Amino acid sequence: MNIDEEYFKSDEFQQLFSSYESSLASGESVFLDADDLVDIADYYNMLGEHEQATAVVEQGLTLYPDNVLLNVFMARKALDDGDIDEARRIAASIPDKDAPDYHYLQAEILIAQDRTDEADLYLRDYGRSVEPDEYNDFVKDVANLYVDYEVNQKALEWMMRIKADDSDDYKELMGRALFGLGKYKDSQRIFNELIDHNPFSKHYWTALATAQYMDEDYHASVTSSEYAIAIDPTDPDSLLAKANGLMKLTNYDEAMEYYRRFATVSPDDPIGPLHQAACLVNLGRSREAIPLLEHALTLTGPDDDGTAQIYQELAFAYSAEGELDRALDALDRTEDLECDHADILVIRGHLLLSHQHIDEAEEAFRQAMLRSKSDPNIILRIIVSLYDNRYVKAAYLMLKRFYDLIASDDYASGYAYLALCCWELHYDKEFLSCLKTAVERNPQETRLVLGYLFPQDMPVGQYYDYMKEHIRK
Repeated sequence: MNIDEEYFKSDEFQQLFSSYESSLASGESVFLDADDLVDIADYYNMLGEHEQATAVVEQGLTLYPDNVLLNVFMARKALDDGDIDEARRIAASIPDKDAPDYHYLQAEILIAQDRTDEADLYLRDYGRSVEPDEYNDFVKDVANLYVDYEVNQKALEWMMRIKADDSDDYKELMGRALFGLGKYKDSQRIFNELIDHNPFSKHYWTALATAQYMDEDYHASVTSSEYAIAIDPTDPDSLLAKANGLMKLTNYDEAMEYYRRFATVSPDDPIGPLHQAACLVNLGRSREAIPLLEHALTLTGPDDDGTAQIYQELAFAYSAEGELDRALDALDRTEDLECDHADILVIRGHLLLSHQHIDEAEEAFRQAMLRSKSDPNIILRIIVSLYDNRYVKAAYLMLKRFYDLIASDDYASGYAYLALCCWELHYDKEFLSCLKTAVERNPQETRLVLGYLFPQDMPVGQYYDYMKEHIRK
């Protein structure tokens, strides 16, 4: 369901919403038409109050059991919960099989099952029955559906069917699709155009901040998020965008404050306490991080994607406090979770190595390679652990062997670490050669690993020429 930010700001909607909440508070029965109830549910969803949104729709279905949008809302909730059968049951119960939203729901059920080609055939077939003067809106609805499910290439293909559309909703869809395809500069250009047209949209400013963040322009990302926060100081997405940018800039104290503000407005989201804890760990205050991580665990369940990450951060915090047994226990708790268990074994080996348990670390690394079937990314992480634990010569030798025997010719990761080992070992000629390869193959990794050797705002593409002139000077 589309979120109409401007409508939600309007006096008309705010009066409607106020009347609805007043009726609830007084215990009076609420009699609104189905469209109004859908708008109120959408508004609750926009605020992140999903239980209230569901309650509105359930109440609406007692009054309007055949309403298409109300039923579609519940079917989409079932899809969010992973209950395909329930979504199908609700779709089958909708009487009006000619309604556009019924057809979008049928396609969405297919997309949710990764049956994208079938969904596309279904939508193309339905599109033949759409009136010409409604076709542009139909295409945008389809593209929006694909963007929501991150099938961005399909979204772009559909949008190309519209010859001319200068509307804001079309531009926003294009910006979102380009963002999903990793075309961050193009996405920024579009959101800047949208901001020129509507400078008071917090969503546009936050979308711009997110695209700038992904493009590694962290200073600009923080600035854009500040505009969004000025418009709405309690908007969780804006607060999170600024916090993330500040953390990338290693401004951990201020980042922690914005993660705290995010946690205040989104108290049920584990991201707030998790990232506050990460800031504290980076500030060398691991003991203070532990209660926050324990709290974050109370906000997640065993099936949540972030649970394993919280245990990992907890392991690092305990390890930093010298409590290796508790750190390893935190990692043990991930065994029954859906996560990358080979990666967990690498972390286990890293912590053991940092506490000088060399034999046990070696066994953990061996198990990680076995479990991952010698995945090059896992092997590289093991080598980086050796470097981080100051086994620089060993890391250097393993990296050399890694590229000789394991990594394919097109493998792009790790060259910055090889250059770093050469730098610390004073192998200057080899360092320059590895630096050149790192810049060409993986500039993002190169900035992350070697950026401290160069002027702060220098583009990665200039690293090699700069170092040729300044090495060891």
